[in-house]
Amino acid sequence: MKKARLISLLLSITLLGANQFVRAADPAHSDQPSVAPAEAISKLKEGNGRYTSGNLQHPGQTTERRTELAKTQHPFAGIVCCSDSRVPPEIVFDQGLGDLFIVRVAGNVINDEGLGSIEYTVDHLGTRLILVLGHQRCGAVDAARETIAAKGKAPGHIESLVQAIKPAVEATAKDDLDATIKANVKNVVQALRSSTPILKAEVDSGKIQVIGGYYSLDTGAVTFLEDK
Repeated sequence: MKKARLISLLLSITLLGANQFVRAADPAHSDQPSVAPAEAISKLKEGNGRYTSGNLQHPGQTTERRTELAKTQHPFAGIVCCSDSRVPPEIVFDQGLGDLFIVRVAGNVINDEGLGSIEYTVDHLGTRLILVLGHQRCGAVDAARETIAAKGKAPGHIESLVQAIKPAVEATAKDDLDATIKANVKNVVQALRSSTPILKAEVDSGKIQVIGGYYSLDTGAVTFLEDK
C-alpha cells in the first residue's frame, strides 16, 4: 500500500513538472499580469463606443507594436464570433494587434477545435474574459431555422452548423430570428462555462468570465447580454 502511494505521488509530481515545462517552453505563454474580466469588458465597451461614434483610434497597428509581439502575445479577451464579413471584432471593438484572441465560425457555434482554442488562450496566454458574439440577421441561424422548419437537411458540412444551432431553434420555435440568435449565443456561453474541465474550473473560481454579446448591423453597437 505504501509503495502504491509513493508511486502515485511520484507520478503526480512528474506530471506537474511536465506541465510547467511545457508552459515554460511555450514562447507565447503569458507571464505578464492578466487583465481582469471587468477591465476587459470596459475596454471592449469603450472601443465599441469609439467605433459607433466614428472616433476610431486604430490602436496597436504600428511597426513597433508588430515587433513587440513577434515572440509573445497577451490578448486581454477571447472572442467566439460568426464568420460574417460584416462583423470583424478588431474593428467593431477598435482594438489592435495582440489584443483579441478570436475563434470565428458561421453561427458562432463551438466544436472541439474551438474549445481547444479557447482553452489555449485561457490556460497559456492568461486571457480572463471570453465573449461569445452573435449578430443581427445572422445568415447561419436563419438558414438553420428554415432547414429545421422544412424538416430538411442542409448540403455538405453546412448540416453540421444546422445541428449545432438546432437547440436554439427548437427553444425559440414560436419567436423571431433575433430570439434564436440570442438563444444560440447563450447556449454557447453555457457550453464554454461547463463542458470543458479547464474552463469550468476557472469560471467556478471566478478567475475568468464567459459572457454573451449581440452586434447590431444597423447601428454597430454591441449589447452585452449578461447586462440584461
